[in-house]
Amino acid sequence: MSKLSQSEIDKLTALEESLWCSDSRFDIELMREIIAEDFFEYGRSGRKYTREETLPIKAREVTARFPLPGLQVRELLQGVAQITYNSEVDFSGNIDHARRSSIWTFNGDKWQLRFHQGTPFNPND
Repeated sequence: MSKLSQSEIDKLTALEESLWCSDSRFDIELMREIIAEDFFEYGRSGRKYTREETLPIKAREVTARFPLPGLQVRELLQGVAQITYNSEVDFSGNIDHARRSSIWTFNGDKWQLRFHQGTPFNPND
């Protein structure tokens, strides 16, 4: 199994972070490139979301902590990577904490997000 290069890790990190920046997250054309057609997500609420439900989300200010806390990138198979981290997002003065996991695949041309899951947690536990 090959090992991801530092430039691939940097690219995947930037792609993951783009999902938490208002300017890029609500750029629907960019998200159509990044989010794979068969993408789905299990949100922190436990609800399942499809690509079609995810793309048209109404734009709003996203205030996330950067760098994404505890971010790690690991190769599962050649061309398949998992990114894990803890998110800290401010929603109107309330900090939401979740453990995050994303699966990205490389199609020979670009990395695309295939799956994402957010699981809430209390950082004080």
